[in-house]
Amino acid sequence: MKLLSVLLISNLLLFVHPEVFSQSLENRIDSILQEKYKSDAPGAVFLVAKDGVPVYRKAFGKANIELNVDLNPEAVFQIGSMTKQFTAVAILMLEEAGKLKVTDDITKFIPDYPTHGKKITIHHLLSHTSGIKDFTRMKSIMSIAKKDLTPKELVDFFKNEPMDFEPGEKFQYNNSGYVLLGYIIELVSGMTYEDFIQNNIFVKADMKDSRYASDREVITNRAYGYQQNGDILLNKMHISFNIPYASGSLMSTAEDLLKWQNAINNNLLVSGKTIELAFTNYTLNSGEKINYGYGWHLREIDGFSDREHGGSIFGFKSMAVYVPEMDIYVVGLTNCDCNSPTQVTRDIAVLATNYFLK
Repeated sequence: MKLLSVLLISNLLLFVHPEVFSQSLENRIDSILQEKYKSDAPGAVFLVAKDGVPVYRKAFGKANIELNVDLNPEAVFQIGSMTKQFTAVAILMLEEAGKLKVTDDITKFIPDYPTHGKKITIHHLLSHTSGIKDFTRMKSIMSIAKKDLTPKELVDFFKNEPMDFEPGEKFQYNNSGYVLLGYIIELVSGMTYEDFIQNNIFVKADMKDSRYASDREVITNRAYGYQQNGDILLNKMHISFNIPYASGSLMSTAEDLLKWQNAINNNLLVSGKTIELAFTNYTLNSGEKINYGYGWHLREIDGFSDREHGGSIFGFKSMAVYVPEMDIYVVGLTNCDCNSPTQVTRDIAVLATNYFLK
């Protein structure tokens, strides 16, 4: 009878343990996010997925301070430089279609681009190793911030700047490179960057709430962006989205970004062989590894290799971490650039990894 009782208790514990543990994980994530994102301030949406399925998805704080509207999990945010993932995959789609090669010199597509006698390839643009001046670091950037420049006009804004280093000499995060990639996508495909991403990625991945950013169009579930100036909260500064362009102009939701991750995992957009180009630790001319592929940082979290990228644009910050070995995806989207989700997203990824290891 004693043995039977032990077996019954053990079976009962096995039955309830996942639910109890799941609640414990949920409570721990809640406590982290409730502390960081207050109910009466701009907030955030966080999603955690395991094996492509959400196990946590909640909103904190306000979508609109003036109207006292709470954020909901379906909120649409500007994602800033997470846009670079989409630009990189768009380039890989064109390579798989035979329209270009990442080893191509950029002057094959933009003949008048001044390379100063250097060979600058699409690979250099994708991996932030081109040496081209980052236009967002130029003192004159605010002179064009509100102008609806064409891609060519935007390229013309920075193309005559002196190079920072030899192509392939070092890694230096660079928005100019991804602007050039967007322009190349347009030249090769015959479509605008916006239309190419919409038709070839968002539609195929069923990302119905993702789009090229707009401040004028009515967007259901839009999260309004805020900035902090000392103790004063302000509405975000207006800029033309033609300026971040292919380096940071997209909007999305936490759920759509999970669809994006699942599309990558399931080779929906490009083959497994092609997407591995995005997840390769590339090397500099010296042979030193840079821990960046194409559109993703390739780092380590809690002893596991991960793929991650954040984004920052006036009024918004974003961060996503994917742990391939555990198939865990964590994304955090915020509507104030005063309260970054970068570290907390990584912390939650560690919590989730430890949970699913047990």
